[in-house]
Amino acid sequence: MNEHADADFSAVRRFHDGVSEAFGELYDRYADGIFRFIYAKTRHRETAEDLTSHAFIKALEHLPAFRSELGSFRAWLYRIARNTVIDHYRTTRLTLDLEDAWDVAGNSDTAKEAEAQIALHKVEKYLADLTAEQRDVVFLRLWQDLSYAEIAQILGKSEASCKMMLSRVLLKIRKDVLVMLLAGLVRVIN
Repeated sequence: MNEHADADFSAVRRFHDGVSEAFGELYDRYADGIFRFIYAKTRHRETAEDLTSHAFIKALEHLPAFRSELGSFRAWLYRIARNTVIDHYRTTRLTLDLEDAWDVAGNSDTAKEAEAQIALHKVEKYLADLTAEQRDVVFLRLWQDLSYAEIAQILGKSEASCKMMLSRVLLKIRKDVLVMLLAGLVRVIN
């Protein structure tokens, strides 16, 4: 269960009671995670910032209708963020300037960045072979540390199907890594 669930419930209740500042607490608690979630889906900082803002505006607009008995606030918010990204891709063409592709700080270590870019490219290539739902389950569970119940609520799936989906993805990763290791070992021996 989300460690902030009680605080979320309290903030939502205060918001419903007319304390508009209570939404600020929720924003402060989840803005960074929502941004990272959206950035992982868009890979473009400005787009992720805009979509994060849109997601929180939608949440603010719909917060009076939020009902905690239907699930956690965090899962509800991630579902809004996910739908915001889906809406974005439905309504815009994906174009990316070459200059926007690199979000590199001026005083950084180029060699380390190159290694990180290569590793990131390998991960992105592997994740690209997964379905959108599989990628969401992996990201939400492993990087955002959401519970299976919250992931199920976000995706509109059963908790069991989310567990099975992650289990299958991790099993495939283990098999692929083993095959790569064995192939490398065979090359070394020959």
